[in-house]
Amino acid sequence: MKFVPFLAAALLCGLAVPAAAQTAPGEWVHAFAMEGEPKYGPDFTHFDYVNPEAPKGGTVRMGTMGGFDTFNPILPKGDPAGGIGLLYETLMTPSLDEQSVYYGHLAEALRIGDDYGSVTFRMDPEARWHDGQPVTAEDVVWTFNKLIELNPDQAQYYASIEKAEVTAPGEVTFTIKQKGNRELPLILGQMLVLPQHWWEGQDASGTQRDIGASTLEPPMGSGAYELASFDAGRTITYKRVEDYWGADEPTQVGTNNFDEYRIESFLDETVWFEAFKGDQFDFWAESTARRWATGYDFPAVTEGRIIKEEFPQDYAGSGVMVGFVPNLRREKFQDERVREALNYAFDFETLNKTLFYGQYDRIDSFFFGLPFKATGLPEGEELEILNSVKDLVPPSVFTEPYTNPVNGDAANLRTNLRKALELLTAAGYTLNGTQLVDANGQQLTVEILTQQAGLEAMFQNLVTNLGKIGVLATIRIVDSPQYINRVRSFDYDMLYTSWTQSWSPGNEQRFFFGSGSANEEGSQNYAGIADPGIDALIDKLVVADDRATQEAASKALDRVLLHHHFVVPGYTLRSLRTARWDRFSRPENLPEFSSGFPTIWWWDAEKAAKTGGAGG
Repeated sequence: MKFVPFLAAALLCGLAVPAAAQTAPGEWVHAFAMEGEPKYGPDFTHFDYVNPEAPKGGTVRMGTMGGFDTFNPILPKGDPAGGIGLLYETLMTPSLDEQSVYYGHLAEALRIGDDYGSVTFRMDPEARWHDGQPVTAEDVVWTFNKLIELNPDQAQYYASIEKAEVTAPGEVTFTIKQKGNRELPLILGQMLVLPQHWWEGQDASGTQRDIGASTLEPPMGSGAYELASFDAGRTITYKRVEDYWGADEPTQVGTNNFDEYRIESFLDETVWFEAFKGDQFDFWAESTARRWATGYDFPAVTEGRIIKEEFPQDYAGSGVMVGFVPNLRREKFQDERVREALNYAFDFETLNKTLFYGQYDRIDSFFFGLPFKATGLPEGEELEILNSVKDLVPPSVFTEPYTNPVNGDAANLRTNLRKALELLTAAGYTLNGTQLVDANGQQLTVEILTQQAGLEAMFQNLVTNLGKIGVLATIRIVDSPQYINRVRSFDYDMLYTSWTQSWSPGNEQRFFFGSGSANEEGSQNYAGIADPGIDALIDKLVVADDRATQEAASKALDRVLLHHHFVVPGYTLRSLRTARWDRFSRPENLPEFSSGFPTIWWWDAEKAAKTGGAGG
């Protein structure tokens, strides 16, 4: 599945990360599946994992870090409000108990051209904007064109699309430049659709709206919710649309069960958690091992009004790379030996024992948790792919499996710091007393930029160990707006950040690691990777014509990324740790690839009464 920046800020609905599909060309179909057949046929009435009789009512209150300053989800700058995906809808909808399967929504059907050279969507004639006007093929074309016109990231993301056009009443066809890309129909099916007539109209004061400008005018959508009220940067409330056009659509039955959906924004993590404890919002996803182990001894938990629960489903369909990412746009990190040396100084094993309560695993793949992880030495089709770009990749990919250094005790740490110093010396640095200096006598410095004060103790491990070999490492904690702006403009030495991967890696890898995104402000190419070997491997992955080739190309890409030492890998837990005020009920059997909160859950008045009833 594809990372789409336009969607990432919008989809705050508990959905799993999806994948792609195996659909015969030339036929109108109700669903798109990359491998095998869709589980649900054309006449299905609802997904198996929902409760079709779920009651409607109540309020769900979510909390988020960072504020918002716009309701325009297209622009590359600004902070779009959370929950925009409640207003706007996509052409297709994922199934949460299948991988790589999407079902028609705004589009009731799709048709794939020969060799995936085009995809046509047939709009559902029942689809309506909140003002009653139909959602049209023209809206889709307009949205697509504005995306690529106004947002450079989106222009790059959709670079394989030659054009979008209305080819028949109610039908929109995307012509694809790069044939054989099996996931582009999926990517296009994920695109949020905006109302052309509203954005080209006038506001209540008679001022012409401008899709190219930021705005805090409440927008109009087609979704199950509309914007009810907001306090810019702090809180936003959506209310359920009583006459929502899609309420009885099979993909929507049993979902969107709350009358109100409220999002509270916070700028400090400690304040954020204290607000949860104080019943200012309902659901908390825990990111700190210490707090999970020791921070839930307050009365609401001990009395059973707050429930702690882990959901492995939320990670079952996705992989991740998390770690320290040096910025190669800074000359000091362009030498691979400098980047490799940093990994020897990170003592994960001691942290896991002393700080993480043994909860985490060390990451050793850009696809950690998925079957695309490179293991051992390359063989079979992966080896063939690597041989085809042999002159463009590190020779070590053919001779050495990637492994992280292992610390955990004083002896191992001393050995690994010696190795780090050897690498840095080979890169031209010299230990001058207690300082590691370059040829000009300037000390090697590394500033770690973060907005998460809660990670400072973990960062300090790397800072302290680098200091032992003469590297001056520091931690810079900034507020969320400053952090966002600095990350977007690549104004940092190093970040601790992540990339989420899906069961169908492909086009989004260009946005993560491709040369074309290295200097695109706001891209997720945090490291500034611009490498012809990686570009070539991404190209091979994007046009993989079957699952076996997709896996082989992903493993080849993983192996090369690791051997370039673009990241000091961090750690992860393969389940979502959550706490929630006990006011909600859920289907008996949750889907395989998501907890579904809050999308398929509902308000339970009896439970709520026992917790104090907030949100009723």
